Amino acid sequence: MSVALLLITHEDVGEKLLAVSEKILNQQPLATACMNVGYECSVEAEIKRGESHYQDLNQGDGVLIMTDIYGSTPCNIAAKLEQHDDVMVVAGVNLPMLVRVFNYPKLPLQELAQKAISGGHNGIFLSSEANLDNGGK
Repeated sequence: MSVALLLITHEDVGEKLLAVSEKILNQQPLATACMNVGYECSVEAEIKRGESHYQDLNQGDGVLIMTDIYGSTPCNIAAKLEQHDDVMVVAGVNLPMLVRVFNYPKLPLQELAQKAISGGHNGIFLSSEANLDNGGK
């Protein structure tokens, strides 16, 4: 068994990130689902839908939920799912985070959440400064 992944994002942001990460890695090593949240959604209905995704995905090792903007509706829905002891929510999902998570599919939930965060932090560069660090190449 392994941790499952649920992307809760505005519109189809999660689906697009997932599609690109699958192209890059040629695989999707975790049980994964995307939950698109519309701008005119019923938060209560979306929380129920998120709960259903959690139940479907959880194989016993927990669910890592990644969402786009901290404090947004998708993030608030994800936060409601943190009532489960085996759920962790990481906000600010981006492609480096997702690729990093998929590169460590065997890690336990807490370590996988930390990998997601480090993937986001370490995947952000000011290009001109990054080029200076590499001798201008």
